[in-house]
Amino acid sequence: MHDPLWRNRNFRLVFGASVFSHLGTGVYGVAFPWFATLLTRDPLLIGMVAMAPQLPWVFFALPAGVWTDRLDHRATLVRANLLMAAMTLAVVALALWAAPGLASVLGLAGLAFLTGSVEVLRDNTAQTILPDVVEPAALEAANAALQSSDKLMGQFVGPPLAGALIAGSIAVPFGFHALMLILSAGFLAQTKVRARATHAPAAFWPGLREGLAWLWGHLALRRLGLVLGLFNFLYEVIWSVMVLYAQDSLHLNAAQYGALLSVLALGGLLGGLSSAWLLVRLGARRGLLLSIAGFCLATGTLIFAKTPWVAGAALFCEAFTGMLWNVVTVSYRQRLIPAPLLGRVNAVYRFLGWSPRPFGSLLGGALVALGAPLGGFALHLPFAFATLGGVLMLAYCARFLRLD
Repeated sequence: MHDPLWRNRNFRLVFGASVFSHLGTGVYGVAFPWFATLLTRDPLLIGMVAMAPQLPWVFFALPAGVWTDRLDHRATLVRANLLMAAMTLAVVALALWAAPGLASVLGLAGLAFLTGSVEVLRDNTAQTILPDVVEPAALEAANAALQSSDKLMGQFVGPPLAGALIAGSIAVPFGFHALMLILSAGFLAQTKVRARATHAPAAFWPGLREGLAWLWGHLALRRLGLVLGLFNFLYEVIWSVMVLYAQDSLHLNAAQYGALLSVLALGGLLGGLSSAWLLVRLGARRGLLLSIAGFCLATGTLIFAKTPWVAGAALFCEAFTGMLWNVVTVSYRQRLIPAPLLGRVNAVYRFLGWSPRPFGSLLGGALVALGAPLGGFALHLPFAFATLGGVLMLAYCARFLRLD
């Protein structure tokens, strides 16, 4: 606690809210696709369910930027968490009373879409509030701490906990997630943030155009956003069917699947703890290239993986190197973008980076369905596709990506 960052009470409150939120998300992230497989075994329908919470980024990412610059950051986060908690309780009801079949799948997808719509505004605001809480020089350390809490709670502690909760009832992990969101809202409600300039125009479209023009006029940030879009598209291609891959190719139950995701989290946690040290030695650009190379190595390994040990090693590698991308790009945006424009420009960037995700989810399910004549290898096709795309992305970044 001697570090000035940790003497900052408001950062500690934001960090505590992040811990609760990420723990709930880690439990939800395992329970949600597992619940979908209890309702249907159709890979296209499972891909559709995975697509539903990502689809709001296509429709609402840009408007969320204007709203973020107009609204009180702290109040927005509190209200968003409480609203998401209410929607998660609706999933509890579905888990308790729904029967397998198309109607239940569509109900689950609808709730996921509504929750994802609120999450768009919450997540954009969450990245915007940090400069209101810590000094610019502390952004890398603060982002590394938050990213590490994400990996520790959301992917290391949350997934095995989800496996244990699912063993009791599929409804229990969703109730737990709702409780974590409420606790997160309580911590954020106590946070005090610095006064900030709010120059968002009264009219919606001029405010949006200002954010679009600022990002599009910045070559490095524009390229980062486009590369992130491809990165996330490929990521969702594999993760939309990961639960089926774990069940049918690796023969894992819910608890074992949670343990596999904990290995992923361990890689992310260690990557977060060592990212500052690595980036000092590698530099930001090389750190980004190493992140993409780690993704290619991981997905290439998963094409042929037949045991949880090999799959776990691949996921560890991807998570470790992936943290370099997160720490570099988030800190870069927070330092580069003027405060009055941060919400709008950040939203445009996230629109470029996140709106391809739902289509990656749908493609992942489609690849498995189309590959059905190949038998069990059909579940490996998304990894082959992602590896090819990752190699092309790495070549592009090595040639064109430069940071100012």
